Order: sequence, then C-alpha cells, then structure tokens
Amino acid sequence: MLGRIIEGSVRNVFLIAVMTLAVIAGGVYALLRTPLDAQPDLSDVQVIVFTEYPGQAPQVVED
Repeated sequence: MLGRIIEGSVRNVFLIAVMTLAVIAGGVYALLRTPLDAQPDLSDVQVIVFTEYPGQAPQVVED
C-alpha cells in the first residue's frame, strides 16, 4: 500500500506540490491568526488558609 502511495506521488508531482503549498499556506494563516493574549503564570503556588488560634499572636499563627 505504501508503494502505491509513493508511485502515485511520483506520477502526480504537480498535485503533490499544490497540496504541499496549500498545507504550508494554511499553517502560516493559522500561525498568524492564533491569539496570544494568555501568558503563563510563573509565580509560586500559594494557598490561603484561614484559621483561628485564640490567644496567640499573629506571628505564631502564621508560623
């Protein structure tokens, strides 16, 4: 089957060239039209925990 695909490609060089140019043009079009408005968040992951520890200083609770 692969041999038939290669033979057909060799016999139809113009068609293969047109299809290749179409795929390249589609890729360039998609590359230029893709929006890039989201930037990755590279900051450290933070978790906020609300807790109560009656009678202790804030620094002790934070530690």
